Amino acid sequence: MDNHFFKNVEKKTGVNMKDIFDLANSLQSANFKDEKTVRNVIRRVSQIANKPVSKEMEDKIVKSIVNEGKQLDFNTISKMINKK
Repeated sequence: MDNHFFKNVEKKTGVNMKDIFDLANSLQSANFKDEKTVRNVIRRVSQIANKPVSKEMEDKIVKSIVNEGKQLDFNTISKMINKK
């Protein structure tokens, strides 16, 4: 993709695109039935998005993904984080 496009996204969101790509690559082989893996992903997304996640919210997200089988993607986590 066009480097200019990514620079614009970085400027508008404050999120480093390299961090997003690194996270996306790490998710490809991740086991989302593993609680520890899911917690690490939530913490990493929280850090990248600069949105703190309380222990209670993290527990809810983990439960919905590990126990209830919800998909883990940025949109799902973002919606849950923003419901605070």
